[in-house]
Amino acid sequence: MKKRPLPPSSSSSPQAAFSPSRLWLGLQLLFWASVFACSVALIRIAARSASPDAVVGEEPPVTVGSSKIAFLFLARSNLPLDFNAEEEKFSIYVHSEPGFVFDKTTTRSPFFFGRHLRDSIKVIWGESTMVEAERLLLASALKDPSNQRFALISDSCVPLYNFSYIYDYVMSSPKSFVDSFLVKKEGRYSPKMFPTIPRDRWRKGSQWITLVRKHAKIVVDDTVVFPAFRRFCKHLTGEALGGKQKNKEAAQEEHDCITDEHYVQTLFSSFLMTIDMVAQSYAKVTVQYFVQSHMTQLDDELERRTLTYTSWNQSIDVKDKRSWHPKTFEFADASPQDIIEIKSINHIYYETEYRTEWCQCNAKFVPCFLFARKFSRSAAMRILNDDLVGPFDAGSLFFPDS
Repeated sequence: MKKRPLPPSSSSSPQAAFSPSRLWLGLQLLFWASVFACSVALIRIAARSASPDAVVGEEPPVTVGSSKIAFLFLARSNLPLDFNAEEEKFSIYVHSEPGFVFDKTTTRSPFFFGRHLRDSIKVIWGESTMVEAERLLLASALKDPSNQRFALISDSCVPLYNFSYIYDYVMSSPKSFVDSFLVKKEGRYSPKMFPTIPRDRWRKGSQWITLVRKHAKIVVDDTVVFPAFRRFCKHLTGEALGGKQKNKEAAQEEHDCITDEHYVQTLFSSFLMTIDMVAQSYAKVTVQYFVQSHMTQLDDELERRTLTYTSWNQSIDVKDKRSWHPKTFEFADASPQDIIEIKSINHIYYETEYRTEWCQCNAKFVPCFLFARKFSRSAAMRILNDDLVGPFDAGSLFFPDS
């Protein structure tokens, strides 16, 4: 009896081996394996990113004694002050009106000749262009590895001490000086900023900052927080509001916001949360819980105060008080006694945090301010001509530790 051959098995059919269902299953397995691999890679990146040092990267060490302070001037079309310092210990960078040149016809100090940025932009007060100008200054100054401190200065600032004292004060501290405090009742924060900027990370402070090199790089390299500010933090002018009381609700809805009073403070407060945002932009995986479990803000690396004194709300002009503008010091306000009073300030009280900040530098109690603003040209010249910033025993200005 002849045996009939068995019908071919469906498993041995070439068509069955490459059936659409099995091909689709294989592709799904491959996809999820790739997602898993990406997740592992991102978690490892997040682990390295949990340290700010890993984010900004390492640089060749600078020779001891060659470290410089980069003075970053935000100017319009004039600089009222001369500049007298040890040339090997400082650098100057100026952001001015596009096309404005600093030379013998526009400034009395040769230190400013040709120090203006070639790529300056038109800056409008209260808008994100102010911070863009700051970032341009920082980016330019970071090109020189000997620049280890970065002090943002306005064109109406005056120094309160001689350069040697300022240099020793700033360089002796391993921390950045960033005025930063909580804002509980203000309406500048927009919910549209969430989740890039959580409400509890919103901060306010003076724009006049002094940064260590690592923090300067964080500001320049930021690609997450600043775009959110540029999109949602808008200063509303009287024209935009129509100048009418009936538009008060519209103003609150739009969240009248001043970028330069919030950006750096909020960036440093939410720095490691931005790492999570960057990771999620590259893949649909969440490393949020991993990053948050390693969360440490940069607050511990900051002296939460500014080095620039500003007098607010002391003008007799009611309009100045209402618009919260700083006082302008005129010739009569720049007497030796006026300067001594500013230099004697040794603490700052922050009402929203019920916090008294006793000014310290490298764990030493010190005067709070190295600079003051806003000084008219005549007032600034009086300080220089009267030698109010001249030679001084730096050690005598440090308060006792207790």
